[in-house]
Amino acid sequence: MKYSIRSARAQDCRDIERMIMELAVYEKMPDQVKISHKELERDGFGPNPFYQCLVAEVPQERSSAEGHTVVGYALYYYTYSTWRGRCIYMEDLYIMPQFRGEGIGKALMASVAKVCREQQCARLQFSVLDWNKPSLEFYLSKGAQDLTDKEGWHFLRFDGEALEKLAQEAP
Repeated sequence: MKYSIRSARAQDCRDIERMIMELAVYEKMPDQVKISHKELERDGFGPNPFYQCLVAEVPQERSSAEGHTVVGYALYYYTYSTWRGRCIYMEDLYIMPQFRGEGIGKALMASVAKVCREQQCARLQFSVLDWNKPSLEFYLSKGAQDLTDKEGWHFLRFDGEALEKLAQEAP
């Protein structure tokens, strides 16, 4: 399937908001979403952005039944480790269900890993719900390390060889 990965623009915030809610429904926590496209625009596209975002886009002829061409996103931000320095935390990685299995999720994650390496970050970190076995297995198969499941979340990290290998898989 043909798709492209690109940096999100302010006008993508309605699509990102839509997919944040889709992800929250999947994670069985839709009542937890308290953000709208307005906050997303303010926080990601103002003078001091709090996050960065990549989106996956398909051509119009491959749009969803509802007409969406932005079909996935990876939202991340910079963190800092006092032991290792610069890091990226990937808050969300989401692909609309009808577009899964096409390599889009891997491409988005690899693209975040590429940014991580380009910005000389030591780690790419994120969390996964303990019951989300397909995602957990996918991340582990790419070389992520499962650091904890103490509170029902898996805290994962790409660094060293695994991060380098993932970044090399970026389109």
